[in-house]
Amino acid sequence: MNNVQFIPSAIEAGDCISGAWEMLKRNYGMFLGVSLLAYVMIACIPCLNVLILGPVMGGVYYVALRDMRGEPVDFGMMFKGFEKFVPLMVIGLIQSIPGIIAQILQYVFQFSSAILDSRRGSNIEIFQGSGSDFALSTGMAILLIVVALVIMVLGILWWAAFFCAVPLAMEHDLGAIDALKLSAQAGMNNIGGLLLLIILEALVMMVGVLMICIGMFLVSIPIMFLANAFAYRQIFPYVGRQLNMSPPPPTAYGNFE
Repeated sequence: MNNVQFIPSAIEAGDCISGAWEMLKRNYGMFLGVSLLAYVMIACIPCLNVLILGPVMGGVYYVALRDMRGEPVDFGMMFKGFEKFVPLMVIGLIQSIPGIIAQILQYVFQFSSAILDSRRGSNIEIFQGSGSDFALSTGMAILLIVVALVIMVLGILWWAAFFCAVPLAMEHDLGAIDALKLSAQAGMNNIGGLLLLIILEALVMMVGVLMICIGMFLVSIPIMFLANAFAYRQIFPYVGRQLNMSPPPPTAYGNFE
């Protein structure tokens, strides 16, 4: 792990988006297929998706990074992440913690709301009138909003900290703990660029939604996946197998050629 070096403040978010677009245009069919299958596997398979998140994204990064290096790629390489299933599964589970907490809190709120609704529909007076129920409902709503905002902020920081963990494990054959530690160091040293990247990716997703939602699947999701690969490559430049080679500047992976 000591030989893997990252560049602080390396991310050019706009270049990541434009580079992803150029890369997508050059090999549209394959990257569309890889992106859509990855999305279905991590978004549409309940419970199991948390376990396969890391391996699936490992495959996406594997294909994207090989293509950046000018190496041959094919659709089947997407499943390369499953060859390192255990470490990538651990990384995926850790990355998913904020989402899991948010989902649990959502279930708690829905359960509490159902109890309050049953009370309103009952003929039994509880807490001496409906005013108490209204106050309780309002208090719960405010608490939920505050908790949701805190989780959102922590979730973004969590995402930034472990942003590079999956590709690090794939590209440098690191264990889960080493990949998470190195990713946290690199992510916190690139927090500004990562925050701008997530804003730009959100705008790209909004454009896709405006295109009758079809654009989200045909363009936005592939661009988001590829832009993340570009951002990783800017933080951890590829130096090949040459010895005593200084890492290239961050701009080297700005626009894809």
